[in-house]
Amino acid sequence: MNVTQNVEQAARIFPDKPAIIFEDREITYGQLDSQAGRLADTMQKKGVKQGDRVALYLPNIPEFAVCYIASLKIGAVAVSVNPMLKSAELKYLLNDSGSVMLCTVGELLVNVNREDYPDLQHVLVCEGDAQGNPTIDTWVADASESVKAVDLDREETAVILYTSGTTGFPKGATLTHGNVVSNSYTAAHHAGFTADDRMSLFLPLFHVFGQNFIMNGTFNSCATLVLFRRFVPDDVLKAFQNHRVTMSFAVPTIFINLLNMDLSAYDLSSIRYDFSAAATMPEEISKKWKEKFGRTIHEGYGLTESSPFACYNHDYFHKFGSIGTPCENIEIKIMDEFDSEVAAGEWGEICIKGPGVMKGYWNKPEETAKALRNGWLHSGDIGKKDEDGYVYIVDRVKDMINAAGFKIWPAEVEHYLYQHPAIKELAVYGIPHPEKGEAVCASIVLKDGETATSDEIVAYCRENMAAYKVPSKVEFVEELPKSATGKILKRTLRDEAEPKAG
Repeated sequence: MNVTQNVEQAARIFPDKPAIIFEDREITYGQLDSQAGRLADTMQKKGVKQGDRVALYLPNIPEFAVCYIASLKIGAVAVSVNPMLKSAELKYLLNDSGSVMLCTVGELLVNVNREDYPDLQHVLVCEGDAQGNPTIDTWVADASESVKAVDLDREETAVILYTSGTTGFPKGATLTHGNVVSNSYTAAHHAGFTADDRMSLFLPLFHVFGQNFIMNGTFNSCATLVLFRRFVPDDVLKAFQNHRVTMSFAVPTIFINLLNMDLSAYDLSSIRYDFSAAATMPEEISKKWKEKFGRTIHEGYGLTESSPFACYNHDYFHKFGSIGTPCENIEIKIMDEFDSEVAAGEWGEICIKGPGVMKGYWNKPEETAKALRNGWLHSGDIGKKDEDGYVYIVDRVKDMINAAGFKIWPAEVEHYLYQHPAIKELAVYGIPHPEKGEAVCASIVLKDGETATSDEIVAYCRENMAAYKVPSKVEFVEELPKSATGKILKRTLRDEAEPKAG
């Protein structure tokens, strides 16, 4: 088994079909497999071998796919690195993974200090000024394209994807070839990928959603990937129109932005499917999208540690507010603090078992033992199941607010606030309080042209929820801090609020 056998198969069946469309470039499956094979050949000649780690410190460019495929072809391990990371963060990831090779671009070389990485042997530049380093073009030019994917055991490590590191240093989730292949098929099956589809990908390739669900799912289906460096609304929407994109993938914050835009200038009639993941979709946003565009936003749930796809809404019946039912071959249970399953309707931790669950955290046995207990991946998410088996996320364990002993889940407060007509986007989180321990704070972005006061928002909340859930502080902001995947960074909001609270 090898993840990259899907590309080799596509190259045999559809050699002239576009695998990737990017800016003014079109790369066929035949070209993609050939370039990856040639790069793999040179990597082997340079001493990169099975099991070696190859760091991909790259933005969303086609060369990410080429380097990823080349690495996995020879049994090396692809280590995904966020291109927004700076020198100290890069040093930690390269040394933690023991990477022997780094693939990057010229503009990121400023963060690469060779003397900081004792294991690193090669730096390959895939775009821009190479500054004396070899380029991917030179490594591909004179190499043989005959290298084929080595057949590996399904438990062999394929990739290391680092978690966001909300507590302490990032942990490298180790995914096997079996994990990734299984998840690619699962994505294609549930979402209904076909060889005729054209999938958008502006979400970061270093992240498990963009890498496995979209990129590998697309290649597994012999479909076409319409790739973007980042989400720039006008550029993306024009490309949707010009390249007749059929399947759109985003995160809730992007769907919120699109809902508040005038899209009449674009022909988006080719889009047949919308999908959201990586953060909780507010129920009100999902309903407004359906009303405005007539399409359901299908939702997925999972973690980096589950490759990621574990739950889907929906195959047959959509329930607003739910993340759906477990994907094929996946089990989900809601467990209490004693790792016992709770009854339907009761809250507990969402736990996952199945072929997508990671091998463990790279070189972190204690953290692995905490996350993987009795064969179950403990997600850290609090949720419940209804009588039909549909799963609902209440919130992250770490985001729970404890105000004078009352447990408050921010997502519940956000659900009501999103129904307010003036609110475009918001985040609810806990801030220190001298008497209660924590207090509820809401940071709100208003829609263009709308106005509201803190008193009005508080009064609105008092009409819709118990008094202890009502925000004691409301602040209006121009924008909310977000991660590279578009997830609102409540950690940053809490950190910024603490000095004010003090």
